[in-house]
Amino acid sequence: MALPLLAALLGSTPIKVGERAPDFTLSSTEGTQITLSRVLEKGPVILFFFPKAFTPGCTRQTANYRDRYAEVQKKGAQVLGISVDDVDTLRRFKAELQAPYPLLSDKGGEVSKQYVGLVPVVHLANRANVVIGEDGSVKEVVTGSRAVDPSSAISSCPTHTTAR
Repeated sequence: MALPLLAALLGSTPIKVGERAPDFTLSSTEGTQITLSRVLEKGPVILFFFPKAFTPGCTRQTANYRDRYAEVQKKGAQVLGISVDDVDTLRRFKAELQAPYPLLSDKGGEVSKQYVGLVPVVHLANRANVVIGEDGSVKEVVTGSRAVDPSSAISSCPTHTTAR
């Protein structure tokens, strides 16, 4: 069953292109609270949601963003990874993969629900990439296994007006 249909049946649909991205504040692997609206002041943001640290698909998705991080930086954009794992687990995951960007803990799953929905029963975030422009509007959403590859998110990410 396709993710949008399944999410609709469960009362949660993924955010759509053109919608305003809900603001949030989450704890990061850097030991700080990160607020989306504050990050957007510096340029576009790619949020990637992943179900569980240290699992094969999530490791590939996180490593793919690590390996292509320079492309995101050239656009003046930022990457934030989000899962329902706790901060300590995410710190170990980030260190193991040497990810150059913060991972955020959505421990209760509230942000994941708003953006991409949760996997039923296990309450893990659905895998997705969400591109948000500086104006706070959603520019692209890629869900499911296609989100392991960041190519589409990176190419659709707008360039920050002051990026060089």
